[in-house]
Amino acid sequence: MGIGGYLEQIILPPGGFIFLSLLGLVLMNKNRRVGKNVTASGLILLYIFSLPVTENMMLSWLEPEVAITEKILTHKVKTPVNTTYNTTQLSKPPQAIVILGAGRHYNSLEFESDIPNEYALERIRYGVWLARRTLLPILVSGGPGDTDNLSVAEMMKQVIETEFALPVRWVETKSRNTYENAKYSAEILKSEDVESIYLVTHAGHMNRSVMSFEKFDLTIVPAPTAFGSTSQRAIGVDYFLPDAKALFRSSLVLHEWVGLVWYWVRY
Repeated sequence: MGIGGYLEQIILPPGGFIFLSLLGLVLMNKNRRVGKNVTASGLILLYIFSLPVTENMMLSWLEPEVAITEKILTHKVKTPVNTTYNTTQLSKPPQAIVILGAGRHYNSLEFESDIPNEYALERIRYGVWLARRTLLPILVSGGPGDTDNLSVAEMMKQVIETEFALPVRWVETKSRNTYENAKYSAEILKSEDVESIYLVTHAGHMNRSVMSFEKFDLTIVPAPTAFGSTSQRAIGVDYFLPDAKALFRSSLVLHEWVGLVWYWVRY
């Protein structure tokens, strides 16, 4: 893990709120009132961001409103005019499907190797679904991580070809983040005269992904999967009770917001 990873654990929840509360306890020795306020702020923030209602609200601001469905692909329903989901409006319809990697599980006991994590598998499943219906070639993207084993993209290729019986035409193995996913994938695709793609990733990750790929002059049709904001139950009392899963997902959403700002500033 690099410095950025450590900073993320310290700043984003739950670490950031825990450290804020601990700082308040330390400050009580010098100024009791300030210390109590800082500690209370940390605990209140921890509570707020552990609520399912907070997580759902944050995800709804981040995720696209439209998914590519069977009806959209077969033109049985109209997609909003002037959106990239309406492929008939594009100068170049998608020529390939790009599936972004999402990490690995290390040393899986049952498979005796590293394997794609659950987020990568969600993307793989939808990418395969899309490929079967469009008959477009697949590119998988994901770098080596910090081991000497297969890259994330190579593991994804194995899963798609052995478990879903679909070929993977291109494998991008150098990228370490979303921006590099876009950079190195674009190099491969443009060498094959591919200029328009379906981009498959999590709905909450789509904004940053599209931002990155458009930097390299590709026409992007977002193909988001695993929508979190619309997969929740009807709002009830439990939406206002602390939940560990909600806190985890809130942390992921904050990671995306920070990533969007950082990519906008840097790139």
